[in-house]
Amino acid sequence: MQELLPHFPAFLLVLVRVTVFFVTMPIFSHRTLPTTFRIGISFFLAWIMYYTVDPSILVIDGAYMLLILKEAIIGLVIGLVANMIMAAIQIAGGFIDFQMGFAIANVIDPQTGAQSPLTGQYLYTISLLFLLATNGHHLLLDGIYYSYQFIPIDQVLIPFGDENLIEFIIKAFSQVFLIALQMSIPVVGSLFLVDIGLGIVARTVPQLNIFVVGVPVKMLVSFLVLMIVMGMMMIVVQHLFEYLLVIMRGLMQLIGGA
Repeated sequence: MQELLPHFPAFLLVLVRVTVFFVTMPIFSHRTLPTTFRIGISFFLAWIMYYTVDPSILVIDGAYMLLILKEAIIGLVIGLVANMIMAAIQIAGGFIDFQMGFAIANVIDPQTGAQSPLTGQYLYTISLLFLLATNGHHLLLDGIYYSYQFIPIDQVLIPFGDENLIEFIIKAFSQVFLIALQMSIPVVGSLFLVDIGLGIVARTVPQLNIFVVGVPVKMLVSFLVLMIVMGMMMIVVQHLFEYLLVIMRGLMQLIGGA
């Protein structure tokens, strides 16, 4: 037991960072994953990563509690930013649903328990399967592993007051809406043209009840366009995953003071 005590402070810090990563990161934070699985994989991954840090630089003193708090905040911030980038897919689905007329019909997101758009949940599920098929979850684990190269384990302070860090997060947040617009613009643009065509028909053929005809026409057109552009959407999702890794790396560099 005495031989293990000198190693406990460093291992606990590694375990806190890895566990919080698994609580907030995409895929691994899903509610359908058993809690015992997440705790177990966090423990064994922390055990492996522990041998990459120097345990002799840490002792349990007054600053140790600040280090534990810092590790938890790092995992929360990076995980929440990663989830924010992934939310672009559901935002794109919300844009599409609004034009299709599905905005009133939402489903319960099993991950958050909140209501989410139908198309957004469908695209999000397909994107998660695409991420798993391309081994994107391995890249997320690599990001956790190499985080100690950017944020040392003995660093106490996090520069939240740094203007570069704040500007970086704001730019990442604005990029989410741009990516969502890129994903939804084919369907939204097509439905906009359909609305123009229905408006012209309503003016030229007043006897036709355009409200009865318009809803099924818009649904049919939107489903056809979705089937046509699904491949393009997956290309945008692939770039979204690459952007996610870039954001994680850049955020860790700024937190680490690089």
